[in-house]
Amino acid sequence: MEGFNVGGRLRELRQARRLSQRELAKRAGVTNSTISLIEQNSVSPSVSSLKKILDALPVSISAFFAGDQPAAPRHFYKAEELTEIGDGYLSWRLVAARRPGRSISIIHERYPSGADSGEEMLEHEGEEGGVVIAGEIEITVAGDVQVLGPGDAYYFDSRLPHRFRNPGETACVIVSANTPPSFSDAGREQHHA
Repeated sequence: MEGFNVGGRLRELRQARRLSQRELAKRAGVTNSTISLIEQNSVSPSVSSLKKILDALPVSISAFFAGDQPAAPRHFYKAEELTEIGDGYLSWRLVAARRPGRSISIIHERYPSGADSGEEMLEHEGEEGGVVIAGEIEITVAGDVQVLGPGDAYYFDSRLPHRFRNPGETACVIVSANTPPSFSDAGREQHHA
């Protein structure tokens, strides 16, 4: 989220919905001070914390970072045109974030050494899959644990409890896809967050 004014964007969206910091905090299940500190850019929220807050608005992560205006459908995207929806530590760059009617999320993911999607197992509607491009990733799905390396792939029902962790000494790069496009449907977007 480096270089992006997370606090200013959150304040703008909150005020557009005529919500106080207290009301947004209550809806999101976080403290008032959390909202205040984020809006002042005093703290950088994790993707999971930001998702919780955005779900309370509701606003999708892609709309938060890419803006609300849909873009005309295109066929090709340069690397610098991908929308960063990570937390500044984990990098998730979404392809065609503002494309109207998008039915799949394609994400270029980067997990630094030691990165983890969190102790709490993730569960959400849909399916997801990906291919490891570099490094290694430990993926747990419904109690089954595998460490995957370059060229290895995964595919599973996202309703099964799952978790991602980089146990390696180098960054792991994955190209993944999930459906429904959980980074665009507010209230249903959770992917490695």
